Amino acid sequence: MSISHSFNLATPLPAAEVAGALDDIARGTELFDSTAKPEQLLTEGVDTGFGTRVRVFAAHPKPWNPLITDLGITPTVSVTFRLDKTDDLSGQEDDIVRLVSGLLTRLPGDAVLQYHYEVVWLLRRGGELSLDERDDLWTPARLAAVPQPYRRETHAFSEED
Repeated sequence: MSISHSFNLATPLPAAEVAGALDDIARGTELFDSTAKPEQLLTEGVDTGFGTRVRVFAAHPKPWNPLITDLGITPTVSVTFRLDKTDDLSGQEDDIVRLVSGLLTRLPGDAVLQYHYEVVWLLRRGGELSLDERDDLWTPARLAAVPQPYRRETHAFSEED
């Protein structure tokens, strides 16, 4: 099983604009090398320096998707972060936080960063940002990478029977 995180955004912007914003953020923080092209984010994806594969696509969730039923968010665009299991996982997650924080600053809409429908790292709903209460997820360095106001609150997906 791959290790991946998903950032799901309910925004009026198309996937191409989200990919453009993500490319700007990644280049500004030197996470993508100079050979990466923004349009690659919409096709095969782009690797960060740590080897995390980042890809952007239009979301078309089914009505029973837990993002809709449990969190009340109907995503229109998704960003996947597929981690390289042979490299520094913590460093890759630091990169994810930097990229997602940049997207939250630039893009409107409700959003959720989650891991395999098991852990909700962050949730922005109605303009209010909450970060999971677990200190192992939100280290002081990761918290410092979030410039917008937030509160600490744990959200969970419902248990299936």
